Amino acid sequence: MVNRESLQKRIEKAKEYIDFLEEINVKYSLEEYKNNKMVFGSVERFLHLTIEALIDIGNHIISADNLGTVNVYRDIPVILYDNNYINDKEKDLFIRIIGMRNVLVHDYLDIEKETVYRILTENLSDLKSLLKKYMELL
Repeated sequence: MVNRESLQKRIEKAKEYIDFLEEINVKYSLEEYKNNKMVFGSVERFLHLTIEALIDIGNHIISADNLGTVNVYRDIPVILYDNNYINDKEKDLFIRIIGMRNVLVHDYLDIEKETVYRILTENLSDLKSLLKKYMELL
């Protein structure tokens, strides 16, 4: 059975992180972002933490509802899709989000600041939509 309290904590944290990212989005231009290590470091970290929360929530649902085995993070959206928890569009979106997590964690030496800024300015709604889907599942 899903531990609603555990999931709610992660949902609240992800919302907090997204709110912080939205605050940065309205305050800083691309140039200000690129030239301020505190700002781009914060964006990268809070983006990473948001994605981790989304992964944790999905993993918990899979485990609690005995939906299958997660060997790699990419399995999470596939299993959720296969069990009708998310639709095809949400599955594809979640797979791309996990890909960004992998860049933030494993390719940190080559992260392109412009790419992360574009996510900040154009794709926070993707994170929010997946989070909203999780809230609907509760």
